[in-house]
Amino acid sequence: MELVKKQIHMNRMKGRASTQITMDDDFIVPDTMDDMAQVLLDTGDILVELVKPMAEKVQIKGKLDFQVLYRKDEGGLQTLAGSIPFEETVNLSGLSERDDVSISWSLEDLKTDMIHSRKLGVKALVGFLVQAEALVEETAALEVDMEPEEEVQVRKEQVELAAIAVRRRDTFRIQEEIALPANKPNVDRLLWKEMELRGVVTRPMDRNLYISGDLMIFLLYKGEGENIPIQWMEESIPFSGELELPESSEDMVSMVNVRIAHKELEAKPDYDGEMREFNVDVVLDLDIRLYQEEEISLLGDVYSTKEELQPITQTAKFQQILAKNACKCKVSEKITLNEERSVLQICRSDGAVKLDEVTVQTDELLLEGVLEVSLLYLTSDDSASIQAERFTLPFQCSATVPNVDETSIYQIIPGLEQMTAVMMGGNGVEIKAVVNLEVLVQQPIEQPVITGIDRQPLDLEKLQKLPGIVGYIVQSDDDIWGIAKKFHTTIDTIVRTNELTEDTVKPGQRLILVKEIGNTHKFPKT
Repeated sequence: MELVKKQIHMNRMKGRASTQITMDDDFIVPDTMDDMAQVLLDTGDILVELVKPMAEKVQIKGKLDFQVLYRKDEGGLQTLAGSIPFEETVNLSGLSERDDVSISWSLEDLKTDMIHSRKLGVKALVGFLVQAEALVEETAALEVDMEPEEEVQVRKEQVELAAIAVRRRDTFRIQEEIALPANKPNVDRLLWKEMELRGVVTRPMDRNLYISGDLMIFLLYKGEGENIPIQWMEESIPFSGELELPESSEDMVSMVNVRIAHKELEAKPDYDGEMREFNVDVVLDLDIRLYQEEEISLLGDVYSTKEELQPITQTAKFQQILAKNACKCKVSEKITLNEERSVLQICRSDGAVKLDEVTVQTDELLLEGVLEVSLLYLTSDDSASIQAERFTLPFQCSATVPNVDETSIYQIIPGLEQMTAVMMGGNGVEIKAVVNLEVLVQQPIEQPVITGIDRQPLDLEKLQKLPGIVGYIVQSDDDIWGIAKKFHTTIDTIVRTNELTEDTVKPGQRLILVKEIGNTHKFPKT
């Protein structure tokens, strides 16, 4: 008799740590640029350039790229851009250089203030979440390979497991050409440009990863000619495609974080030589995690009526997926712009989703955060026609996760699916948005597994004390396996003797149990 064993490869969470870093720097306006009179808009992007796991810590290097749209002292608009490098070490107990480390980050706050007309102060707060996993192997018995005469009784246990099957980073490139509408003047100079993602969807396929979404583009520019007011254009570029991923299959569970890693937008002449077209070149960074769920039939227990079999067990640690779903939350709010002059038109509306708190409740996760809304609008003041304001709108939604508890491990990717800003009159604006929170929850479990069997001769004196035949009433905590093992018989014998139609029993059921002893053994004479 031998055990058939399997090496089960698992990714085990070793730890997670969060930290915040503050960046604070001053920037001088270059001599080639005009004095600042008012800061209108600012945006920032965090670019992580190095993630290096070491013993007990992780080193992170990167930079904050920012741009500021400001009103010039003599009127008109101009953009100032710059970078702030950062380096941070995050302590993580038990981490080794071989562990798999993933990092997510968010720009939690960005403030840009004029110190004077030639100097800008930039302050930023960036949050990092570091998670470390290690590849481990658990050995467990699946079967008993036995000779027919050994007559070993075997019970199987079905265990649902999930292990990471694909862990990699990749890129997806978007290259398009867009053109100004016919009613817009030619471009003299670009003043401001923004790009963001909306409604991103990823889906594993056989040997590929599918991705789709919309690239939202907004730009301000100075038009050709005298007395031409500031112009703007919004464009939505739908994209879709497939990344080659040989290890992928459509039955896997995906968790893919998509960010813009590189973006360029340049004006170019059209076929008539007029500056009316733009080259768009964007590179998306994909942090890909695909999990494979598997139901494994493990050896749960063994016994024999011919010999004493004692399973040798150890505790194995596995992970299960409790839930993978998308929590969509509608945000609707009417706000009033803090503007004394009449607002003529909303030029641009932008939103950033910030997740503040996750609370574990009964069979659900409560997700709370804010949608930071930025509006750029046109006023009736010809000398300062472009103005901007920011608002913070709270949201709350629940993700259904059966059996979630404080030991569960969750990953959440926030995103903005859609957003609109509509003028309501009296400088009122109605904001409508759909926030999408992609949620994956895993549960660590401890499972006893059989790694060996201790074989001994039957204790015949002990067996003599068991009655040869007995009537038994099934108790509430009984199952047919436990009854057969306790009374030294087999499930087949119980089913046959009691003329059962299936190999299950119910509390209160009356059974006749007949003791079985292997025919190679004899009781001692008394």
